[in-house]
Amino acid sequence: MASHNEPVVSFLGPVASYSHQAVRQVFPEDRWDLRPVNTIDDVFDEVQDRRVTAGVVPFENSTNGSVVFTLDNLADRNGRYKDITVDGEIFVDVHHCLLGRKSPNDKLDETHEASGTCTPTATHPSPPKPRSKPLTSLSHIKRLYSHPQAFGQCNAFISTYLKGVEIIDVSSTSKAAEIVSQDETGTWAAISNHLALSLYGLDLLGKNIEDREDNTTRFLVIGTNPSVPDDWDLQKLSIAKSGSKSLVSFTVPHTSPGALADVLGCFREFNLNLTSINSRPSLLAPFQYIFFVEFEGHRYDDPDGRVKGALEKIGQVAQSWRWLGSWERYR
Repeated sequence: MASHNEPVVSFLGPVASYSHQAVRQVFPEDRWDLRPVNTIDDVFDEVQDRRVTAGVVPFENSTNGSVVFTLDNLADRNGRYKDITVDGEIFVDVHHCLLGRKSPNDKLDETHEASGTCTPTATHPSPPKPRSKPLTSLSHIKRLYSHPQAFGQCNAFISTYLKGVEIIDVSSTSKAAEIVSQDETGTWAAISNHLALSLYGLDLLGKNIEDREDNTTRFLVIGTNPSVPDDWDLQKLSIAKSGSKSLVSFTVPHTSPGALADVLGCFREFNLNLTSINSRPSLLAPFQYIFFVEFEGHRYDDPDGRVKGALEKIGQVAQSWRWLGSWERYR
């Protein structure tokens, strides 16, 4: 049981989510209280309101791209999360399982089961092939629950073996498993993970059903500190430290030709390598955007002043901008 004196880290639950796995990789359970919440918004709220010391949120997946729920909160269009900074990142290898109840007629008919879009057609002459096959018949499955990111990471398996099944988005993969565990018809399934298999007492219908073997999700550690305090005692992965990264957001005048190029040119001028670029609607006007740029370098460990110089120049050419954090890399 957690002590009242232990710091608390919040993550997207329920227990057994990939966010939970990310937290367990870095936050020692003998020193931290690991607290699941219902949504990514809840993680940001808990951190901003100082009800927890830190939060962990999914940021991007190597197969399916950015997690827009996290980007929208970092965009902070209404000024709700003005104190939140990014203090670190965690990488989790993601291997999805199909969980549910086995059919009473547990005989796998591969001819029937594989009648989906792995067959070439005029519109899809080279359809993606799933990496794995079902472990049992799936002909009884009528509904499939998971997080939208998980669906995007398992397209080939779904389109091949679960074609026509009703797809239902939920807040997390572990929430999907929890919902399916309450199904009395035996016709629901969840894309989740092996940890949820035993936790919710489900059957393993398929394993390693993700499209790519190297499927990886990157999570951000968020807090209200300029950098991770030493007394957090976070566990460093066995991977060697590989420099540092920073994240900034900015807007540009959309009617000014070259405005975006002017901001990006600031990074080139100070020889800072960009590692990712994202955008989300600003909601100030249709088709205007907030841009997010990650780059190599640290605001508070900047001996040659390149980061300082770039940020000062961005302040001169961007319409608005915000530094969102700097952190050490361990991958």
